[in-house]
Amino acid sequence: MDSIIFDLDGTIWDPIDIVLSAWNGVIRKSNQINRELTRKDFEGTMGLQMDEISRRFFPALNDQERQKIIKDCCEVEHSFIEKNGGVLFPNVENVLKELSQKYKLYIVSNCQDGYIEAFYKFHRFDQYFLDFENPGRTGLSKGENINLIIQRNNLSNPVYVGDTKGDLEAARFANIPFIYAEYGFGQVSQYDIKIESFEELLRVF
Repeated sequence: MDSIIFDLDGTIWDPIDIVLSAWNGVIRKSNQINRELTRKDFEGTMGLQMDEISRRFFPALNDQERQKIIKDCCEVEHSFIEKNGGVLFPNVENVLKELSQKYKLYIVSNCQDGYIEAFYKFHRFDQYFLDFENPGRTGLSKGENINLIIQRNNLSNPVYVGDTKGDLEAARFANIPFIYAEYGFGQVSQYDIKIESFEELLRVF
């Protein structure tokens, strides 16, 4: 194995509370939406792309209205994350620091453009990762973005670490091993390796 590709939400950190605060701040100013979002709402959409999330959250809006509210939410969200960060899972930085000395590390997340950059800016984790990708930049599925990272960086034997069924499917699409982060947001019944904490990666590798 020469490299590890990570999912972000539910694998490296829990950003839901700060994202929820950002989105509800925007929603309160809208006369088209009559209820605020909850943590449970977000937990149920982890791993989905933004278009599907918007349809679940705002089914009464048309496509143009959804795109506008999502754009506004994401802009505020990025600002909040840059200033406040999210809740890292225990010992994440120490684990990344150690792993980065032995392996090439990457991130592929189903997020919007600018999200990973905001994560990097607050937590200063760009020093551990060599590249990243997301559908906000490419318009591709997670599996296709994993393949893009593999091709762009000439990886020969990578693995993918994630916490949702979508992560499993993306790893299978890319034909690479899947490590299931059981402590995250999703429920996955098939995997190559299961970890119960981020720290367990040091045992696996």
